[in-house]
Amino acid sequence: MSRREVREQIFKLLFRAEFYEEGELPEQLQLFFEELDQAENKDTIYIREKVEQILARLPEIDSMVNGVAQGWKTSRMGKVDLTLIRLAVYEIKFEEEIPTGVAINEAVELAKSYGTDGSSSFVNGILAKLA
Repeated sequence: MSRREVREQIFKLLFRAEFYEEGELPEQLQLFFEELDQAENKDTIYIREKVEQILARLPEIDSMVNGVAQGWKTSRMGKVDLTLIRLAVYEIKFEEEIPTGVAINEAVELAKSYGTDGSSSFVNGILAKLA
C-alpha cells in the first residue's frame, strides 16, 4: 500500500473505534483486516501499531485540540473531522519523520473525501492553529 492508502486505513480504523468499547478493539482490528482481505504483512502491522499508539494518546491529543479549537470542544465535533484531526495531531506531534505540512495536507484531502462540505476547511483551521 502507498503511504496515503495506509493513512486512509488508519483513519477508517480510528473512526470505527469511536463506536466500540476499548475491550472490543482486538475483535474490531481482526474484523477490519478480514474485511480488507489483507494477510498479516508490514502494512497491517504498521496500521495496527499506529492505531494502538494513537488510541493510547487520545486524552493528550484531545487536550491539545481543545486548547486551540475556539468555540469547539472535541465532544461537539463531527466524528469524521475529529478522527482526521486526531490522526494529524498524532503525526505532527509524535511522528518526527512526517513533515507537518504533509500531515495537514493529507488530513484535508481525506476530509474532502469523507467529510461534509465544510470539513476540509474546519480540519485545516484547527491543524493550522495547532501547528
